Amino acid sequence: MKRIADSFTWPLRAPLSRWVFGILAVLLLPLLFIPLLGYAIAATRAAEQEPAQSPPPWSLSGRLLADGFWVSLAIVLTVLPFALLLNPLAAAMRGLARSDMIAGVIAFFALALPWGLVALLILPHATATFAASGKTADLFNLPAALRGVRRDFATWNVVVGAIVTAWALGLACAGLLCVGVVPGVFYAILVSAHAAAALQRQGSRPPAR
Repeated sequence: MKRIADSFTWPLRAPLSRWVFGILAVLLLPLLFIPLLGYAIAATRAAEQEPAQSPPPWSLSGRLLADGFWVSLAIVLTVLPFALLLNPLAAAMRGLARSDMIAGVIAFFALALPWGLVALLILPHATATFAASGKTADLFNLPAALRGVRRDFATWNVVVGAIVTAWALGLACAGLLCVGVVPGVFYAILVSAHAAAALQRQGSRPPAR
């Protein structure tokens, strides 16, 4: 588990230029959402191959954009069932809430937890396998992701713990320490990429495309 512990210091090995591009991508998230996710896959792939090396350089390529597109689609598919339930659940709770807005907020947080659990159950294995193989089908192979969790539940549990902790630090502690939530988000992305790489042993898959 030392490799997962190293995940928290891995982002600090990145040169300043990689942080500058990463912070810019987070700042312009609506425009650069796909490139940012593509870089997350590139970082996962780099950590799978050479976990001791620093995060990879930014390279705006067709592969990075394609990887980002497919990962964004995978995330949307995990969100979609819960998003479809949001309005019906809010409507059902209007009788218990003082206003439509409060009902919507309650419904949102009631659905956020199960969505987070589903995402953590599926996405770490799926993205790690996709990063290693380069095969889009691996990103959407739900049975394979669940088998991966069952096969090595202990590692998955530690990886998820690292991911959740990194995002808590990125969204809360980084802001409290006056570092800023934007670099905190990029830090969390890099920690998550390095931690997820532990789910995919080097050489257990064919080389990525």
